[in-house]
Amino acid sequence: MITYDTLWETMDKKGITTYALINKFGISSRIVNNLKHNKGITMYTLDKLCHILDCTPNDIIHFTK
Repeated sequence: MITYDTLWETMDKKGITTYALINKFGISSRIVNNLKHNKGITMYTLDKLCHILDCTPNDIIHFTK
């Protein structure tokens, strides 16, 4: 299972809110909702989040057994 727990930690460290993702960086509210509910996202979205947060995918997604 994929979780985005590390995303929220990374966002907190970088001082970026979900409001900023939506209104400043153009991430749709639907995608933010998917992230909050650990649903799938595209590689394009993952890449965009990495650029916004200046991080790697490991700082956004976490794989659990």
